[in-house]
Amino acid sequence: MSTDDPRGRFVERMGGALTSAGMARLPARIFAALLADEDGRMTAAEIAATLEVSPAAVSGAVRYLDGMGVVRRERERGSRRDIFVVDDDAWHDAMLHADQIYAPLQAALRKGVEELPADDPAHRRLRLSEEFISFLLSELGAINQRWAVRVKELGL
Repeated sequence: MSTDDPRGRFVERMGGALTSAGMARLPARIFAALLADEDGRMTAAEIAATLEVSPAAVSGAVRYLDGMGVVRRERERGSRRDIFVVDDDAWHDAMLHADQIYAPLQAALRKGVEELPADDPAHRRLRLSEEFISFLLSELGAINQRWAVRVKELGL
C-alpha cells in the first residue's frame, strides 16, 4: 500500500498504533485497511494485494480479527470467495463481545482466588483483578446505552 495517498498513510499509522497497543502487525494492518476501504469490504486477494502480503498470511490474520469481533466473513453471492467486512461501528461491536474475551481470564482469576489462602499477598491482587474485570463488564451495558444516545446526537 502506497503511503503517497491518504488511505495508505492511515493504514500504516493506524496499523502501527494498534501494533503498539499489542495487536499483531498483520491483523492490525488488515483491520486498518478495511476501516479505510471505501465500503469496508475486501476479499483475501484484495487485502493481500493492498498490503503486499501473501493470501495465506491474510487467512490467519482475518481469523484472528473475526475472533475479536471486529471483522466478519461473508460469502460473495454466486461464488465460493469470502469477503471480509468491517462494520462502521466495529469498535462498538468488539466491546459487545468483551465478555467472551474476558470470561476465561475472569474464570482463571476466580479459581486462583478460591485456591490461594486469604492471607497470601497474591490473593488480594488476584481478587482485585477479578473484581475489576467484573466491574468493567457490568459497566459495558451502561456504556452501550450511552453510546446509542451519542450516535443519535452525532447524526451518524
